[in-house]
Amino acid sequence: MASIVRNLWLVVVTVLWLHVAPAKAQEGSSAYNFLDIPGSAQSFGLGGAAIALVDADVMLSDQNPALLGPEIGSQVALSYMHWLGSANFAGARYGMEAGERGAWAVGIRYLGYGSMTAYEPDGSISGTFTPQDIVAEGTYSHDFNDRLRGGINLKMAYSNYEQYTAFAMAVDLGIDYYNPDNDLSFAVVLRNMGGQLKRFSDTYDRLPFDVQLGYMQGLGSSPFSLAITARHLTKWNLTSYHHEQGSEDDMQPKSGFARNLFRHLVFGLQYRPTDRFYLSLGYDYKMRTDMSTYQRNFLCGFSAGLGLNVRSFGLGVAYAMPHKGGSSVMVNLSMDLSSLL
Repeated sequence: MASIVRNLWLVVVTVLWLHVAPAKAQEGSSAYNFLDIPGSAQSFGLGGAAIALVDADVMLSDQNPALLGPEIGSQVALSYMHWLGSANFAGARYGMEAGERGAWAVGIRYLGYGSMTAYEPDGSISGTFTPQDIVAEGTYSHDFNDRLRGGINLKMAYSNYEQYTAFAMAVDLGIDYYNPDNDLSFAVVLRNMGGQLKRFSDTYDRLPFDVQLGYMQGLGSSPFSLAITARHLTKWNLTSYHHEQGSEDDMQPKSGFARNLFRHLVFGLQYRPTDRFYLSLGYDYKMRTDMSTYQRNFLCGFSAGLGLNVRSFGLGVAYAMPHKGGSSVMVNLSMDLSSLL
């Protein structure tokens, strides 16, 4: 155990150096936003961010590595998401307990964005290409006591866009406090600390580093739970822009204390009458106001999901319409291998 902890510490130090060193040299630009796309249908149904959702679901560890625990037993899970347009994402994850207080998991995600046309500088068509991202992940968590758990998630991301390729490493650090007596969970996550090892070009692209806070609380003795996640906490001002339909004026910025506050928050409500079934609803105000620049519809910013567990098998489905031009569907399938032994 000591050697594992020592090796993890060396990895964290290396990745943190990648995160800090380039920032001193240049401002750079944010890239690798695909690292924030959830792989869990449960999380997607709650607005795409549920870092305090405590459940025996190995897919939740990409939201917060501290959500992984020995309660998963030995679990394998598959995920598929049809994103906007012709984009399709798929993933697989396996996790198992590591003693009475620990757990580990490994996973891989593939993100394909469909076929695109390639052009020469003079505008002539040179063919087609399929941009893609691949993320490999390794997660470890440990219970400090009966209510407090910490976790680390190491991510390696490879991107291939026509003749351009890049490689990056990132680390997520998470902690979760869970009080089963009050059905209360509180979490803190530092996401995407790291940097590029291989660049697309001479420009350094920063990873989307974020600090997140999560809260989830059962509502009395009812089967309902409320989830609130605060994101983008490294930047307060999240100004949005609005363009009046039929107007020829430029887009006008919209800001203000209340507007900025709610653009940081994602709300979720889950109905779970038994451990075998749940319904969820999420609302992302930032997504809704971002899409107000374009022609959003009534469902923009909302998401919904449901899950069912029968014996050792689990099914999760989530739906969202982030843009008027298309919707997104995610499906998770899981199996508890320990119950079959």
